[in-house]
Amino acid sequence: MARLADYFVVVGYDLDKRVEGEGQGCILQRFPEKDWEDSPFPQGIELFCQPSGWQVVPEQQPASFFVAVLTDINSDRHYCACFTFWECLENLQKADGSRGDEADEEPDVVQPAKVFAPKSLVLVSQLDYTEVFRNCLGLIYTVHVDGLTVPLETVIGNLLTCVIPLAGGSQRTITLGAGDRQVIQTPISDSLPVSGCSVAQLFRQLGIINVLYLFCAALTEHKILFLSSSYQRLTDACRGLLAIMFPLKYSFTYVPILPGKLLEVLSTPTPFIIGVNSFFRSETQELLDVIIADLDGGTVTIPECVHISLLPEPLLQQTQTALSMVLDPELEVADQAFPPQSTQPSALKIQDKEIRAIFLWLFARLFQGYRWCLHIIRIHPEPVIRFHKAAFLGQRALMEDDFLTKVLDGMAFAGFVSERGPPYRATDLFDDLVANQVERIRQEESCPHKVLNHVKELAEQLFKNENPYPAVAMHKVQRPSESSQNPAQNQKPFPALDEVSVQLFIDHAAAKLKTAPPVVKAEVKGMVPSGPPLGDIVDRNGCVMANSARRLEVVRNCITYIFENKMLEAKKLMPAVLRALKGRAARLCLTQELNQHVLQNRAVLDDQQFDYIVRMMNCTLQDCSHMDEHGVAAALLPLVTAFCRKLGAGITQFAYSCVQEHTVWTNMQFWEAMFYSDVQNHIRALYLETEEHSIPDGSGSRKDIGALELASEQSRLWPTLSKEMQAELVQKEESTVFSQAIHYANRMSYLLLPLDTSKNRLLKSSNLGDVESVSNSYVTNSIAGSMAESYDTESGFEDAESSDVANSVVRFINRFVDKVCNESGVTNEHLKALHTMIPDIVQMHIETLDAVHRESKRLPPIQKPKLLRPTLLQGEELMMDGMRVHLVPDGRDEATGLMGGPPLLPAEGAIFITTYRLIFKGTPTDPLGEKCHMKTNVEDPHTSSLNSSFSVAAVGEQIVTRSFPVASLTKEKKISVSTIDQYVQEGTPAALIKIAFDEEVESDLVEVFRKHLHKLRYPQHVQGTFAFTAGQYVKKTPSEDKIKDKNPSLKTLSRHLVKTAKRTIVRQNVSRKKYSPPTWENRSSLQSELDEDEISVSEEVDHSALTLSSTIRSSDRQTMSNVVERACCRDYQRLGLGTLSNSLTRSKSEPFRISTVNRMYSICRSYPGLLIVPQTIPDSTIQRISRCYRQNRFPVVCWRNPRTKAVLLRSAGLHAKGVVGFFKSPNTTTSVPSQA
Repeated sequence: MARLADYFVVVGYDLDKRVEGEGQGCILQRFPEKDWEDSPFPQGIELFCQPSGWQVVPEQQPASFFVAVLTDINSDRHYCACFTFWECLENLQKADGSRGDEADEEPDVVQPAKVFAPKSLVLVSQLDYTEVFRNCLGLIYTVHVDGLTVPLETVIGNLLTCVIPLAGGSQRTITLGAGDRQVIQTPISDSLPVSGCSVAQLFRQLGIINVLYLFCAALTEHKILFLSSSYQRLTDACRGLLAIMFPLKYSFTYVPILPGKLLEVLSTPTPFIIGVNSFFRSETQELLDVIIADLDGGTVTIPECVHISLLPEPLLQQTQTALSMVLDPELEVADQAFPPQSTQPSALKIQDKEIRAIFLWLFARLFQGYRWCLHIIRIHPEPVIRFHKAAFLGQRALMEDDFLTKVLDGMAFAGFVSERGPPYRATDLFDDLVANQVERIRQEESCPHKVLNHVKELAEQLFKNENPYPAVAMHKVQRPSESSQNPAQNQKPFPALDEVSVQLFIDHAAAKLKTAPPVVKAEVKGMVPSGPPLGDIVDRNGCVMANSARRLEVVRNCITYIFENKMLEAKKLMPAVLRALKGRAARLCLTQELNQHVLQNRAVLDDQQFDYIVRMMNCTLQDCSHMDEHGVAAALLPLVTAFCRKLGAGITQFAYSCVQEHTVWTNMQFWEAMFYSDVQNHIRALYLETEEHSIPDGSGSRKDIGALELASEQSRLWPTLSKEMQAELVQKEESTVFSQAIHYANRMSYLLLPLDTSKNRLLKSSNLGDVESVSNSYVTNSIAGSMAESYDTESGFEDAESSDVANSVVRFINRFVDKVCNESGVTNEHLKALHTMIPDIVQMHIETLDAVHRESKRLPPIQKPKLLRPTLLQGEELMMDGMRVHLVPDGRDEATGLMGGPPLLPAEGAIFITTYRLIFKGTPTDPLGEKCHMKTNVEDPHTSSLNSSFSVAAVGEQIVTRSFPVASLTKEKKISVSTIDQYVQEGTPAALIKIAFDEEVESDLVEVFRKHLHKLRYPQHVQGTFAFTAGQYVKKTPSEDKIKDKNPSLKTLSRHLVKTAKRTIVRQNVSRKKYSPPTWENRSSLQSELDEDEISVSEEVDHSALTLSSTIRSSDRQTMSNVVERACCRDYQRLGLGTLSNSLTRSKSEPFRISTVNRMYSICRSYPGLLIVPQTIPDSTIQRISRCYRQNRFPVVCWRNPRTKAVLLRSAGLHAKGVVGFFKSPNTTTSVPSQA
């Protein structure tokens, strides 16, 4: 039972706080005066009685009614029904006379003799019965204005003492003692929302498309603002939007009517659903991230910066079609020559339920099979449920769907899992729909009329839930007479009520309730059905070839050959196996086959077997995303800690040390899902073992029972257990979680600590040391990590702790342990013990890895094929030696392998760069491909005679050659794929080379290769192209430098010493510097940078004597002649840094000058082309000292104080170079005067 009304409040106009016509409301009387323990009185209720402000008006206004919704600190909603009428006040100047002689001071201000002030009767309740509240408050007003014989205290006392049942489909007749009678029907299920006609009214006001946009925006946590001149329509619109979100519940700010004095709430950064009167429309125009829905105009305005993710297709189109058939049934038959007679839409109340049924059907399709992805990690004392999002999206093939991903990450779905996850509870219409009618929904997808019939059946159930007795209509409520509503008739003010009389009614009812027997809510609990598994629901959209039985048989045969030590047969099948592992079925087949060998104690392998198994594992993990939506990494996790090989006496290398460089291992969500899955399995085994001990003969053993079914049965038996048994079960479950936390701390240290602990490559690539909250959203964390890294790189400051592998891993594991243990109810003592244990676990594993790393270096290197040198054209010469690379399939040659013979790719060879072409030459990695003898060339349309050639290779050997002219290069793109960095060189539409550099190629050589490539692609002059330089390029060797410096002087030796130190510093910096490929627009600036880069061995030019105009080429002088007109030069003079004339000359006495050393952005890409530097520092010095700063951001002047002449400089941090830095600085300072 619940009170119909918690409080009755009379709120009036406060004459004492009136300022320039803007008044305030005050609570005149309130019943009861003491707060209820279960429902405290809401504060600030007077603001919501008049949301537009308390003002007096010269003419009497008609009475109004609306319901505002207030939310308290416990997230409980209070419905405040406000009935407002207007009372006459005498001349306010008389009231103001007591406060002073303001009327005498302002004789020109004349106020009317009569003004009308608002007065509100407010009913506060935790129940939402809008029509009942309207009738009750209207009856109180009628008793007052018509002067009925019944006392107001009696009516209000009866109202406050009325109690009704919460749910169950019952009806209750109430009367307030004024000849009235009302019938209140409670819904059958209190979990289903009561909407009345609000949903249908919302669609009529905004239309189908607009409401769908609002629906998707609310589910993806956007800010929504409703505008209307009607307060009740604002409340109904907000209630209707929440009704179609069922079974999800909105958990953010919800204020259907926001007072004007609280409009600053609209600037909150959190999502909300708020309604505001149209009177404040102008104050909402500056909101840049708020979706505004105008109910009066029927429009929805979405800001440009807001992107709303819509429902996935075909669900969106099917939902629109169903809504159109309900709201406008005539549309389908509008073009028929003889349309049927009965095509009118349903009544408004029925139509409301039909619309809600469509959205219920929509959610059943979105969430079907969700219970198969629930992990129950604790059963007692309360169930703890977690949802495996990656598995749900992967099995539904919706990993790329933005809408569903955001919904599953939102707070509404978290509440959905918490509320509907427990396996033993009362069920409702949605539970039956999502579990028992999946097959029917699937069959109806293609037939809109079948969908409509299903919708009508659901709507009938929704209507019956809201109206259990639709034929009952016994309402009898007296309305005010027409004469009492006449504005000309003087009305008496609302009288002050006798507080004692009303309190007597309340006390009498409270005493009666205490003596009455307690009412127990009849709730039928049972096991929640799970429905068919996800594997039987989703459509299999995979390629037939990927899941063919033949490919799975190849995988099984190869694994069998490996374990039978038939390495030649396994080597022949390995390329086919690697291709087959692109499919999900083959990857799962691999894990199943390897698991069988682990169960047979065949996990200790020799070196060749170990290499093959690790290779297949890496290939399997390479195609897995960081979320592991198909569970492949989860299946491999116990296998990588099982397979091993002996390196020496007492030293064993496990497979996990060779498969660490995959992003899935650094994803916190993956580890949480794995932990919860294993805990669920152990909890299930715990209770199955208990049952087996209780039934010795084993007749009642149920090995196939699911975890949720077992948890449901245990929850049902929980009240019947003794206190000792309950405490024992809780302790066993907590110990199970604690032991699994220790196990996973070890597992995570295995996969996160690299074999060579001196390298921090894994941590840098995944931002493992920077992520603070990696378990909420992987997108947010990756963006935050990359931004933090860019800021540190730009400013020159780095986190010293991030370079420590052990500390980074310990912090990562500690965050994981904190999250899973707090959610699983682990005691504080066990949590402290874990935090003490984790550093020891990591350190112990590091010591083990050091021994394994030392022994692994003694293994003989893997033999690689010999590098083949390409045949050059006449006049074509190599720029640098070839580098070992792998030519990766780019998708264009797949048909060659499937239909035209063995595939040519992937191939292993070398990449060469010449003065004319980029050439790859190598052999296929597939040994079965040696039967073909074709040489593959990429043909260029302009030089077809040069490249369209074929050659015959030796029998049993195949050569793959690909090339294209460097001049046709249009794009270069780096692709990070798990363990390798791939570079894509794109030329003409037919020229595409996708290569992966071998691990033996150092990053310095890769950087030099790319710079050579771009220097050839974007020459500074046309004379630098191959057509002019053919046969003229000669590689410089160290011997030439020795010949040139045959008789070196002391000055020359000093200069070479400085340049040697500089190259040493630069080489150390190459591995740290992140090189980003240039865009098409700044290719000329890149060339200038390359001309002055460290790969050049030419002498530096003395620039110290050059002026501003002399540093500019003659071709650029015309462009730079108007440099004084630029804003930067005007600022230069405005700040008092110097003067600049049209002749581009200045006085030598000026302390600063404008330098054009960065005119082509060759020194620093993030600095402007013109820089302000001291007059005495030449450009040559700037070119040298800029290398000492991060990103070459050397100090430059950006502001000067006009009074003190102090200047403000900006720069990045210095490189820490140790002894080399000290060695370079004195030579730099001494070399400047010699060049001056």
